[in-house]
Amino acid sequence: MKKITIAIDGYSSTGKSTIAKQLAKALGYIYIDTGAMYRAVTLFAIRNGFIGGAQDNPQALVKLLPKLNLKFVYNEALEFSEMYLNNENVEDEIRTLAVSSKVSEIAAIEQVRYKLVDIQKQMGKEKGVVMDGRDIGTVVLPDAELKLFMTASSEKRATRRYKELIDKGEKVTFAEVLKNVEHRDYLDTHREFSPLKMAENAIEFDNSDMGLKEQFERIYNYAIRVIEK
Repeated sequence: MKKITIAIDGYSSTGKSTIAKQLAKALGYIYIDTGAMYRAVTLFAIRNGFIGGAQDNPQALVKLLPKLNLKFVYNEALEFSEMYLNNENVEDEIRTLAVSSKVSEIAAIEQVRYKLVDIQKQMGKEKGVVMDGRDIGTVVLPDAELKLFMTASSEKRATRRYKELIDKGEKVTFAEVLKNVEHRDYLDTHREFSPLKMAENAIEFDNSDMGLKEQFERIYNYAIRVIEK
C-alpha cells in the first residue's frame, strides 16, 4: 500500500503526541515528536541559566545552537522513540511543568525555529511519517497528504494536563496548569515567526468530548481513506 506523510498540528495538551504515536504504530510509520525537540532546547536553556533565571539571555542560547545534538532513540520496551539531548535521555525531564512553562518562549526565537524546522524537514522527506507540532502542516510539511488540526477547550486540556502531572508526582494546582495552557496558547498564536494556525487544507478535529479510542478510530479512518486514494 502506498505510504503518505501525515502532519498533526494543534494547541498544547490536545493529545497530538498520543494520537500520532498510535497512528504511526498502526500504519507502520515513523513518528516524529517535534514538540519534544523544542522541549529539549528549552531544558538546555534552563539548565544553563539562559531562561527562567534572574535575567533571560536568549542570545547566549543562539550562540550554542550549533553544538546541540538532538536525536530520537527507539525504546523497544516502551515501543516509542525517546528524546536525547547531547546523548542524554531527557524524555521524562522535558515533560515537567518547569519546561512546559518556558517552551513557547524558546520556540518563539527565530534562530531556534530555523534550526529545528530544518532538521524536521530532513526527517520528513521520506513518506511513511507521522509528525506532530505547531507548524507542521503550514511550514515543515506543507505538501503532507493528510493534515489534522487538533483543538479542545482550555479547561478540558488543563484537566488532562493536570492529571498527567499529578500522576507523575508533581506538586501543581489546577489553576497553575490552566494559566500555563492559556499562556502557551497566546504565545503560540501570536509569535512573529511561524505562529500556530490551521493549514488551509487541514481537517479541524475538536476532541473536547472524545475518548482516546474514538479519536484514534476517526483519525485512522481519515488516514486509510487518503492512503487508498
